Amino acid sequence: MKPLKTNVYFKVGTIIIIGLLLLIPTAMIMNLISERENTQKVAIKEVSSKWGGEQTISGPFISVPYIRYIKQYSQTDTTTKYVLVKDYIHFLPTDLKINGTISPEQRYRGIYEIVVYNSKLNISGIFNKVKFENLDIPLKDIQFDKAIVSVGINDLRGIEKQINLNWNDTNISFNSGVITNDIISSGINAPVNLANNDSSSYKFSFDLELKGSQLLYFMPVGEVTDVNISSTWNNPSFNGAFLPDSRTIAETGFSANWNILHLNRNYPQMWIGNNVKIDSSAFGIDLIMPVDNYQKSMRSIKYAILFIVFTFIVFFFVEVLNKIFIHPIQYSLVGLALILFYTSLLSISEHLDYNIAFLISAISTLLLIIGYVKAIIKSNLITFIIAGILSILYSFLFVIIQLQDYSLLIGSIGIFLILAFVMYFSRKIDWYNLNIDEK
Repeated sequence: MKPLKTNVYFKVGTIIIIGLLLLIPTAMIMNLISERENTQKVAIKEVSSKWGGEQTISGPFISVPYIRYIKQYSQTDTTTKYVLVKDYIHFLPTDLKINGTISPEQRYRGIYEIVVYNSKLNISGIFNKVKFENLDIPLKDIQFDKAIVSVGINDLRGIEKQINLNWNDTNISFNSGVITNDIISSGINAPVNLANNDSSSYKFSFDLELKGSQLLYFMPVGEVTDVNISSTWNNPSFNGAFLPDSRTIAETGFSANWNILHLNRNYPQMWIGNNVKIDSSAFGIDLIMPVDNYQKSMRSIKYAILFIVFTFIVFFFVEVLNKIFIHPIQYSLVGLALILFYTSLLSISEHLDYNIAFLISAISTLLLIIGYVKAIIKSNLITFIIAGILSILYSFLFVIIQLQDYSLLIGSIGIFLILAFVMYFSRKIDWYNLNIDEK
């Protein structure tokens, strides 16, 4: 009977068990990456809560109150009563122009970097005069003198200065809060009197200095909405319901223009009550960080099983083809060295550029494994071959991480080539008469 150490089936089974056991620390590192990423999100939230959160500008729009009567039945005396209820007519601007600049700043909470910004916006446009007589509402029930111009702002803590509305050459100060939650739940309002106004249209403009974090969005409430934004941030992400009609991105910053028609969105220019939602039409800019080391670390560790399996296959072929015995403990130590690469990558990338962190971690791991292999195998040629294979693997992983959009394609090609490599070098092995005997 063959000793266990030279029994090929025992060896293969042991290698498989070691590989499966190494998945446990791999899963622990994946959880660690998620934990560190969540800690970063908490840090971003803390800074945003003191500076100003993600901002969305909704409006301006005019809300005009009116009164109506509804029937109310009494179950006690079977009588019918009419109860007075106040509701609102909302109408949107005919023309809306937003011109502004965004000045980003990078803040730190511990080791975490957070993007905040100061924005300066000029918002102007025109409301065409509404023909209220066309509505199915008696004009005597419409309170023209209590009309309100509202602007939705997500986080009012971001407002830097008092905001004054220029309304047909009349200055009106905005007040905090909203009069009705039909459209927005947070914002500012200014009273305007539409009674006895013979104007064919209402021109408006105001300047808004607003702080926020990462995101600045707008609602295309105009019949024609034209937005022009520029910034010194050179890595923007344009998201939401609409992409810019034109944009320029350079090392010195970006500029972008949106021109949106009311036909491009699914709500009218005027309605009554709260039966219309405008949130789905938001669009704008995300000021994203150039590198997200946690996403890259998570993507890289998903290939850990490939590194372990292929390295163990190489070691197994070394045993079979060169009659060199490698102990299961030595397999385990090499596997742990491969896993250690990911903890090094995660920890170093929190302080240095991700590519530099990858280079340091990969070289450190390679030197550790190569030195150990040289000590146990005592063959310069085999050590050189294993060093070359691991170098190719780490280079392959680095390319996959950099080419995010093509990572699946490159990964599939790489795995195919690895399988071809294994099949080529195992083609002449007689698996039925396989022995592992020490020299």
